[in-house]
Parts: sequence; structure tokens; C-alpha cells
Amino acid sequence: MPPIQELLLFAFAALTLAISPGPNMIYLISRTISQGKRAGFISLTGVICGFLMHIALVSFGLTALLLAVPMAYSILKWTGVAYLLYLAWQAVKPSAKSVFETTTLPADSDRKLFSIGFLTNALNPKMAVFYLSLFPQFIHPEYGSTLTQSLSLGFVQIIISASVNCTVIATAGLASTFFREKPQFVRVQKWFMGGILTALAVRMALTERK
Repeated sequence: MPPIQELLLFAFAALTLAISPGPNMIYLISRTISQGKRAGFISLTGVICGFLMHIALVSFGLTALLLAVPMAYSILKWTGVAYLLYLAWQAVKPSAKSVFETTTLPADSDRKLFSIGFLTNALNPKMAVFYLSLFPQFIHPEYGSTLTQSLSLGFVQIIISASVNCTVIATAGLASTFFREKPQFVRVQKWFMGGILTALAVRMALTERK
């Protein structure tokens, strides 16, 4: 298991990424506003199952990769830096949309809600890049099994993401109305998110493997 300070730092990184706009959050908010909170929570169940799939694939694949390719850590590190900077740019670029600029969706069955939530996450290549690029920065051989550490980080990320998205679903209607009426807060949110993601990228770039 990683030490508590590493888990807390990873938790902060996972929280920052969880609250940054992305396909999962945009879909959940749109679905909740269009079809109600129950539909939002069913969709979230699918999203969480998508996380579990990514974690299983990446945890076993990452373990094999780090053992087989000495340069893998450096490659993943700089991929992670580039990815975080990309997310920062996506947050602040002039054409960026707020996560609360949602679209109206037709009503779907419970099965379809779950399936779309799952596929929205499972087929998102950015999630695989997130896991592959961020996890190695918090995994160290001296802390024990690479697989155990990877799975531990994955479940921390799922708990944080689920908590954030539950809050988003519960407050989607009020938040959407608030941000439509207060567009200045949308701009603040975008630049704050961009700053945090850039700071994480800089930290990752300066981190050396122990």
C-alpha cells in the first residue's frame, strides 16, 4: 500500500480531475436535467462500472509494462504531463463550454441509461490515458506489490469520482440555473481549473522516480 501522504496527494489529483468538465459529467448533468435524479444515478452506476473496467485493464497491464520496459515510467510520465496540460487548455480556451451548458436528451429506459453511462466512460480513451499516465507517479516498488498499489489508487479514484458526481446529480438543476444567471462564475471556474491542472502537470514533470 502507498503511504498515507501519497494517497492524500493522489486523492487531491483525482478530485481535481473529477471536478473538471468531461464527457461523463456533461452526460450526467444533461441526463439529470432532462429525465430526473433517478436517471442520473442509474447512469452514474454505468459510469462507475466503466471505471472498474479501466482499472482492471490498466492495473494488470501497467504491472506488466513497468516490469518489462525500463523506459516505460519516463514515457508515461511525459504523456501524463502533456495530458494534464491538454486538459488545462481545454478548460480555458476561448471556445470552451461550461459543464453546465447542457443539451436536452430524450427519456431512456433504465437499461439504456446504464449502458450509455458505461459506454460513455469505457470507450473514452482519455480515461485510459489518465490511468496510465498518473498512476505510475504514485507507484513505487518499495511500497510493495505494484498491482496492489494500482488497485488501491483505482478504488480511491472511484470513491472520489462517485462522490463528486453524486453531488453534481443532486444539485444539477440548481447549479445549472445559477451558472446561467452568473456567467462570471463560469469564467472563474474555468481559469481555476486550468491553474490547478497546470500545477499538477508541473509537479509531475519535476517528480523523479525513487
